Amino acid sequence: MIALSDFINLYLLPGLVVGCIYALGAIGISLLFGILRFAHFAHGDMMTLGAYLAIIFTANFDWSPYAALPITVIGTALVALLLDRAFYKPFRRSAGIVTVIASFGVMLMLRSAIQLIWGVDVKTYDIGIRFPMEFGMLKIAPRQVTIVLVTAALVIALHLFLSRTRLGKAMRAVSDDPDLARVSGINVEQVVRWTWIIGAGLAAAGGVFIGIQTKVHPNMGWDLLLPLFAAAVLGGIGRPYGAVAGGLAIGLCQELATYPWFSEEPFIAPGYKPAVAFSVMVIMLIWRPTGLFRGRAF
Repeated sequence: MIALSDFINLYLLPGLVVGCIYALGAIGISLLFGILRFAHFAHGDMMTLGAYLAIIFTANFDWSPYAALPITVIGTALVALLLDRAFYKPFRRSAGIVTVIASFGVMLMLRSAIQLIWGVDVKTYDIGIRFPMEFGMLKIAPRQVTIVLVTAALVIALHLFLSRTRLGKAMRAVSDDPDLARVSGINVEQVVRWTWIIGAGLAAAGGVFIGIQTKVHPNMGWDLLLPLFAAAVLGGIGRPYGAVAGGLAIGLCQELATYPWFSEEPFIAPGYKPAVAFSVMVIMLIWRPTGLFRGRAF
């Protein structure tokens, strides 16, 4: 059996970090489904776009990816608004499947544009060599601490926005009943714009964190899509807090599934991590389609 320190450092902490990244992406999927009533399959590629936008500053101006993060968030949010106006707004009153198909087209266009602009090679951020911090048996990389703390700060900021601001309360009202919210005087289009801004901004942050944690490549958004939807379904579609819990749960499940629980070999080979997310999503859809936080059912 692996020592407790290795279990924590090699499985538990990485699972927590990956879960934070999944949570940032799943929040956007959950919000968009709750307010616009469609599954945004291009959301993973929005994370890819955010990761590549940061490369503009890290590669050309020697910026740290953390310094490039605010500009990346703004840039991705602007792209999301343009995509909404061009490809989603015309179908706002159409059947949900029409918008879902449009999101597939946007996904392919985003990926092709990224490959055309940045190429198909794997890229990394140059953040230098930083030795892990040691706290007894714990060995924590500085990037892991940063990812967890920034994710926590973003989730707290989102909570305050949704619970304390007038626009946040309007978003919750539109999520519950858009027609009633419209006749009550709420500017639904403004709510939709801010939903895209928040969802895309958090997705961009998640994409940058992936680049900091591992590497950046054009297909990373496609690889992330299944865990992101699994996290959103697990927490409850339309429930941003549920998306956070679902993201953390999926990240931990994927990493802990590779731990050698019963022998010297991993319980599940690392290459099958996506199957863990898929299994969790299918079980949840069968057992409780509304998720742990009683969101909307697909």
